[in-house]
Amino acid sequence: MSASGGTKAIVAALGANLAIAVAKFVAFAFSGSSSMLAEGVHSLADSGNQGLLLLGGKKAKREATPEHPFGYGRERYIYGFLVSIILFSIGGVFALYEGYEKIKNPHDLEHWYWPVGVLVFAIIAEGFSFRTAIKESNEIRGKLSWSQFVRRAKAPELPVVLLEDFGALVGLVLALGGVGLSVVTSDGVWDGIGTVCIGVLLVLIALVLAAETKSLLLGEAADADQVAKIREALVDGKTVTGLIHMRTLHLGPEELLVAAKVAVQHDDTAAEVARAIDAAEARVREAVPIARVIYLEPDILRTTTSA
Repeated sequence: MSASGGTKAIVAALGANLAIAVAKFVAFAFSGSSSMLAEGVHSLADSGNQGLLLLGGKKAKREATPEHPFGYGRERYIYGFLVSIILFSIGGVFALYEGYEKIKNPHDLEHWYWPVGVLVFAIIAEGFSFRTAIKESNEIRGKLSWSQFVRRAKAPELPVVLLEDFGALVGLVLALGGVGLSVVTSDGVWDGIGTVCIGVLLVLIALVLAAETKSLLLGEAADADQVAKIREALVDGKTVTGLIHMRTLHLGPEELLVAAKVAVQHDDTAAEVARAIDAAEARVREAVPIARVIYLEPDILRTTTSA
């Protein structure tokens, strides 16, 4: 599965969220809707999140240094984790607090048509952003289900944008329901309930994102298909006769470290072993192009026999 960063999806989400945030704050100013305030903060936080993803992608492209010999590919994981924290704190917790205050001290909405109009506009804009993220994800997710794609993707950007856009669309529907019920019943409590539901949704999404990016930060191995291709490429059956053990680790979404101990013939010369190692590295890079850092240790495969 490709580790595409989904820049197009990030930019589409950023543009949509900035426009939506402005519209929501205007609607809040005219109506006093807590759902609108919570949603405005949500969209503003999402805009900052997309900015962080773009910044992480740029920083990850820096060349390796003596202090960081394996490069900066994991910058993308760090910024993905920061996004989950921001979504939890600024988005989810703020919405929960604002909803609680509105339920505790409800008041009628003024100029209800402002929030309704903005929410309809926001649903259309978020739908465009979500469609872009789905289209880019479909190009690389293969036969994986959506939940598998979110769990297994090595590049954090597309899963983040997908979950953000999905959460935003559900949140907008909840906000529209809260505002609508407040208008119909003349009871502002419903606006507060809608806001609390938005907060719960954002907290849940943030926890999922945090768990997935934490796993990437700790270091994940190559997926099963890539491991199988590497195993097959290492052994030529002539000089490299077997694989004793192997470890893989993602240094970034598009860079894989491979460390393996391979079996060679006991009577091979040093020159023959060196040529075999070079050939094995070339085969691995051809089979799995993102395997850019390869360490191979030759050894004699020892077998034990029972009497």
